[in-house]
Amino acid sequence: MTRIYSPFVVAKFGGTSVANFDAMSRSASIVLADPQVRVVVLSASSGVTNLLVSLSEGLSAQDRSDKIETLRALTHAILSSLKQPDAVRPSIDTLLDSITRLADQAAQASSPALSDELVSHGELLSTLLFTAILSERGAKANWLDAREIIRTDSHFGCAEPDITAIAQQVQTRLLPHVEDSIVVTQGFIGSDADGRTTTLGRGGSDYTASLLGEALTASRVDIWTDVAGIYTTDPRIVPQAQRIDTLSFSEASDMAAYGAKVLHPATLMPAMRKNIPVFVGSSKNPEAGGTRVCRETENPTSYRALAVRRKQTLVKCRRPDAQSSVEFNARIFALLAELRLQAELVSTSENGIAWILDATHATSGDDGDLLTSLQEKLAAHCVLEVESGLALMTLVGHRLSQSERLCRDVFSQLDGCAVRMVCHGAGEHNLSVLLPGESADSAVKMLHKRLFEQTEAQGYAA
Repeated sequence: MTRIYSPFVVAKFGGTSVANFDAMSRSASIVLADPQVRVVVLSASSGVTNLLVSLSEGLSAQDRSDKIETLRALTHAILSSLKQPDAVRPSIDTLLDSITRLADQAAQASSPALSDELVSHGELLSTLLFTAILSERGAKANWLDAREIIRTDSHFGCAEPDITAIAQQVQTRLLPHVEDSIVVTQGFIGSDADGRTTTLGRGGSDYTASLLGEALTASRVDIWTDVAGIYTTDPRIVPQAQRIDTLSFSEASDMAAYGAKVLHPATLMPAMRKNIPVFVGSSKNPEAGGTRVCRETENPTSYRALAVRRKQTLVKCRRPDAQSSVEFNARIFALLAELRLQAELVSTSENGIAWILDATHATSGDDGDLLTSLQEKLAAHCVLEVESGLALMTLVGHRLSQSERLCRDVFSQLDGCAVRMVCHGAGEHNLSVLLPGESADSAVKMLHKRLFEQTEAQGYAA
């Protein structure tokens, strides 16, 4: 069946793209240059979410005052650059007062629900300011509260979207406005069935844009960030990293899941369901082009990219002698499900189970909180051994499970690295290696040089 796409484009701008008035103005120019862009999704201005997260954790009165003043100064700097700041000032000041009130509450007793309510204010501020900029440049722009559309469960800090409810809300609350105006809304935030504010996890604005693109059956979703596309690895680690002009959904999804920070790991799932292409480009230099992510690519090479995910924890759970391995494995995985923890790179033996714990995308809680919960739940069933400060390096490629050169190409470059775990075979497009955190950068540099920089590596065919 042929899918009918709407003519609309959903454009998302990250924190650096709305960091200040000049950055917002550049992003507004991108929006106004493309008449198909009818929905704009924004992150909080760069640094704001970190300020709000720290406030949500409960600070002393002086620390709260200092951080709120920093936030107020950043916001007012953008506000004062508007031609008519008084038009939006009351709404901005109301949000800043709300931040102060919620930060005071968090200092008394914090909670995941309160944290989400407080952290959501970053996107509310940036979208109000951006809508004013568009309006002052002659565009018809409407501000929309994403919590009216993005319905989720109540798992605060990393909520799960309700796809059916979102589709219904988009039809009734969003679609009527996109024909004759640009709708500006927030990424990252939503609401549960009781109307309480939730968040989709750190970096969730990409996910919001893709969810809205899916509900609209958009012709494209644009992700505007501070780099001109997706590279063979992080250019901050390897300056010789090369941009990849076209990636498949599966390749880009693996890269995001295993640490490439250009995209949120869940971003591509909604786009994949409707086969909507995703473009990644730089708002600082839109003419530089970018990366197009689509269902399939032509003649992909075996090795596509290296991703790194830091702050990983290796958890080993030793089985009691009196318990069968089948019963033990079932009990451990049931307890992980109860805690809503995903066990990654799982390795089992007669003695127990080992897995990776990753909490890099939640906005509340940390590895220490998760490990405490694990120890409380698992203490009666096993003995835990924990090693933190690790890094997961993943090679993403095409049909790696059929490559006869894979082991030689990869492991010959890791001589001297204390490899903690290897995972390969569950999927045919990636190979993951767990290393000490301090070894990650050097391992990436050596492996990237071998796979992507040397002449003989360039022609590896799939």
